Amino acid sequence: MLFVVCLAQLMIVLDATIVNVALPTIQDDLGFSQSNLTWVVNAFLVSFGSLLLLAGRLGDLAGRRNIFLGGVTVFTAASVLCGLAPTGGVLIAARFLQGIGAAAQASVILAIIVTNFAAGAEQARAMSAYVFVSVAGGSLGLLAGGLLTEALSWHWVFFINVPIGLATIVLGRRFVPADHGLGFGHHVDWIGAALVTSALMIGIYAIVQASTHGWTSAPVLGFGAVAAALMTAFVALERRIAAPIMPLRIVAVPGLVRANLVRALLVTGMYSTFFLGTLYLERVRGLSAIQTGAAFLPWTLTVAVLSRGVTTRTVARFGPQRVLVAGMASASAGLLLFSTAGEQTAFFPTIFFACFAIGLGIGSAFQPLLSLAMAGVPREDAGLGSGLANVSQQLAGAFGVAVLSTIADDHTKGLIQAGHATTPALVAGYHVAFLVAAGVTAGGALLAAVLLRPQPALRSGLAPSLETS
Repeated sequence: MLFVVCLAQLMIVLDATIVNVALPTIQDDLGFSQSNLTWVVNAFLVSFGSLLLLAGRLGDLAGRRNIFLGGVTVFTAASVLCGLAPTGGVLIAARFLQGIGAAAQASVILAIIVTNFAAGAEQARAMSAYVFVSVAGGSLGLLAGGLLTEALSWHWVFFINVPIGLATIVLGRRFVPADHGLGFGHHVDWIGAALVTSALMIGIYAIVQASTHGWTSAPVLGFGAVAAALMTAFVALERRIAAPIMPLRIVAVPGLVRANLVRALLVTGMYSTFFLGTLYLERVRGLSAIQTGAAFLPWTLTVAVLSRGVTTRTVARFGPQRVLVAGMASASAGLLLFSTAGEQTAFFPTIFFACFAIGLGIGSAFQPLLSLAMAGVPREDAGLGSGLANVSQQLAGAFGVAVLSTIADDHTKGLIQAGHATTPALVAGYHVAFLVAAGVTAGGALLAAVLLRPQPALRSGLAPSLETS
């Protein structure tokens, strides 16, 4: 079962990075303009991020295996459409459909793990596997994207999902336990579902437009205001109806809210490394897509080693809070080290140890953060809790990349206008963005130290903390 859900998660994570490598080839083949090309990525992000919460709750109501397998089916079919797309418009529509399938399967994976593995060491080991796939799959996507695009064509960055998806469907029907869910009854909160999905979709749309139009532009401020109004209406509705799509008791679970807040700050740094680090390695250092993916191997391999039980044993000995605070401090140090990389900086030791420190930090912090977030969530709300955890990550990732890329671009443009050469200006822009990312991650470590203090009964480690929750 764990293999099946991790296979599905790997498919999503691969898709998030593998497409980026093929974008220049897709642009040439399908005739995309530079502005429209971003929608090959953004169409997936908008549908994926906006539907996670709804899909997670539907998993609680209709059965998590049903939603999981349905999501994998839609994702696999949409991947075929992406690979066969004859025009840019068809590709963007297929990517939107792909995001719908990804949201359905991703939203219930954590819930399936939490409800099928005993709290404590067994659940922690399962979480470690999930974290490894979620984190390390990104650099694998860069490698795979480069290999497939250069050896075959851009179509295969989508076709590669088909055999993985079919295997997941077959194995999922065999090994993922069937569950019946709570049932829909006679009162389904479709209005609330429409409000929260629309609010998230419009909010994410506003965020991804910021890097093109600017944060103070009319489209960003206008759509942001609409999203805020819809979310306010959603919360007001959920407070006064008997059967809400999102029972507000879920936000009263302190571990879920606090751990997701801390994780959002960590994700900002993580996403910035993949995005800005890739741009630095390709634009400044002139590395190929395959070489860029290989450059992140210290990160990937470190997470792999930690996922083999190292983090689980460390958490059991020192407690989740200490481990995640130390991990976030390590990630912040790695980002700080990345901010020193220049035009001629050798891969070893600077970039190597930057990637190593970030991998050490994420591999140490993600598992306890996920466990703390889900530990206090009632079993009947596990799908909703899983959806909230994923939504917070996607929103933080989209917001972080938009903000940090804007910071880097603005600084670079200012230096070029002042007469600086292009490459040094690019490097300076990346430096500023990495410094901001390091500060945000360090702030997350401080927040974790304050908000996630263990209770006296929880000091013995992760297993008691999950059991007593």
